[in-house]
Amino acid sequence: MDVDIPDATVSVSSIPDGSIWRRVPRPRALSLPLHPPGYSVGYVYSAEMTSHFNPAGHPECPERIVYIYQILVYEHYTPKMKWLPIRPVRREEALLVHSADHWNKVLALQYMTEQEVADSEDYYEQLSLYVMQGTTRAALLSCGGVIEACLSVARNELKKAFAIVRPPGHHAEPDEHMGFCFFNNVAVAAKVVQQLTPIKKIMILDWYVVSNGTQRAFYDDPSILYVSLHRYEQGTFYPCGPFGGMQSSGEGAGLGYSVNVPWPQKGMKDADYIYAFQKIVMPIALEFAPELVIISAGFDAADGDTLGECHVTPAGYAHMTHMLAGLARGRLVVALEGGYNLKSISHSARAVVQVLLGEPPDELPPMVASEAGTETVWLVAREQSKYWKNVDPKACEPREGLEEVTFSIPDILKAHRQHYLFTQHGMLQIPLINKDLEDRFSSQVTCSSDIFENKTLVMLAHEFGNLRFELSSSATCDVELERSYLLDTSKELISWIKKEGYALLDVNLYAKPLDAPLPRSKTTDDLKKDIVTYLWDNFIQLSAAEHIILIGHGPGCQPMMGLLEDRFSSVKRLVRLIIQVVGTSRVPVAPRNEDESRVWYAKHSFVVIPSIHPILGPEVRPKDLRRHGHLVPVDEVQPVRVFLRALPGIQHFVKNALEKPTENSADI
Repeated sequence: MDVDIPDATVSVSSIPDGSIWRRVPRPRALSLPLHPPGYSVGYVYSAEMTSHFNPAGHPECPERIVYIYQILVYEHYTPKMKWLPIRPVRREEALLVHSADHWNKVLALQYMTEQEVADSEDYYEQLSLYVMQGTTRAALLSCGGVIEACLSVARNELKKAFAIVRPPGHHAEPDEHMGFCFFNNVAVAAKVVQQLTPIKKIMILDWYVVSNGTQRAFYDDPSILYVSLHRYEQGTFYPCGPFGGMQSSGEGAGLGYSVNVPWPQKGMKDADYIYAFQKIVMPIALEFAPELVIISAGFDAADGDTLGECHVTPAGYAHMTHMLAGLARGRLVVALEGGYNLKSISHSARAVVQVLLGEPPDELPPMVASEAGTETVWLVAREQSKYWKNVDPKACEPREGLEEVTFSIPDILKAHRQHYLFTQHGMLQIPLINKDLEDRFSSQVTCSSDIFENKTLVMLAHEFGNLRFELSSSATCDVELERSYLLDTSKELISWIKKEGYALLDVNLYAKPLDAPLPRSKTTDDLKKDIVTYLWDNFIQLSAAEHIILIGHGPGCQPMMGLLEDRFSSVKRLVRLIIQVVGTSRVPVAPRNEDESRVWYAKHSFVVIPSIHPILGPEVRPKDLRRHGHLVPVDEVQPVRVFLRALPGIQHFVKNALEKPTENSADI
């Protein structure tokens, strides 16, 4: 089936020649294997869904899916995902949610003459619809595509999937099509999954306007947790009426399983959505414990969409997706719904796909939820606390007239460790000349007083205090426990370095929050690499050190390997050992190029990973492991504990490396 750019049925005259949107995937080179690699993420897309269009123009246009698909192609995400063949929804599947009369109405559209289409225009306009002969085929495929995406994840063929489909579905009610929607794609898919797979508990989250059809389909069903964050405005915003208010919590056995966060006004931002996730969505989701999560991903709350008139950024959508990906053992399906600004929808979809593929969400600047947002979340918490123990209204109660100076837990942990290094071990702070580095890493680079005289220097790059990384494999957070682990690790490390008489350069790469967005040319990862290179050029190479040990912990590994690539000649001359300690969520980094650096690295590396790390799985080829050099599994999961457990082995390996003679850092 054709999955390239849709044919001439799509009006793309507004796209300039040479635009990235006109590019198509290159054919497979003959040198590439016929059999694709194993995939954990899939996608659904077909140009056939562009057969539904309004010749006069309409916000729900074919270009919506074209733009999304083409940005994923252009930025090389589609080769990392498995394409899932699409098919029409079957009658027996649709009837799990819709009436037979509704099914017949949608099928009848394909037989309408042009005159009948013109005569019925006013009728369908009242339902916020347009129809034509191609509508039936597109609607059938859209629903069937979401079904296939959900089944592929529910059957454990994939971990995650993205359905790039149209027309949307969540406004479609059991007996009526409306709001650009014909079949309720997500509702039908959820029912099919429950019938054909062992999965029964499903969470559906909609961050669109309000999916009245989805909520109505499961209003009395306790097996489906439905959560919606939407612009409501006291029931005056589409689709209007009290359904979708915070008191619409379900009925009968389904009471409490419908959760609405109804925003009272337009203009809601990332901070409001993230706050609602933290206080309402995730506590309820954790208590419900779904076996599958489906996102009805309408992007009309995206910044720039003139229909939704809210300001959620791609990074905001990515963070919400990232939180939901931690549920249901990672089983997550994203199904496209609305969103009508082509730039906003494509960039937001790209950010979501990046998270599905395992990339971290982009950094958000410091932010605080609006007064309207905090008030709404508090009222929702009062309502939902009747049904969910995890929801605490007191913790959500807005504070009036208080402007407290607050610090994040990671900032407190970082500061506590820095104070410990200064007061207990006499570590000195290294000044940073570059303003960007000073703004993000001031007081986070310390060294022992003998850094310029000692012949042996240990450089440690880490993100101690980054709870997102440290707790990536944990379901709970005990701040006091994390503090003790940080201090225990620091104490053991520094005691060993002092005992052996080494100098220490300690670099905490967990950047301080942004006061303003970074320039487009710079990312936080770029700054981490810059500071490691800055320290190498201005301190390490100017010191008397002849034997250098580089240690990267967690996110600190990547900048270390960047240093190896950028300064290989001097690294090869001075460095005796490169040590990486990673958690389960990260793959050990190795030089990318097949050159001298890869050979050198394999002989001078010591890589510590949890024994359950995916890289040790049976499907991994031995040659893929050999490029990491000395690979050491440890029976521990949490990254900081992995470091503690591995420290004796690291000490032994370092001692052996330093005792052997060198010849420009010859083989260990």
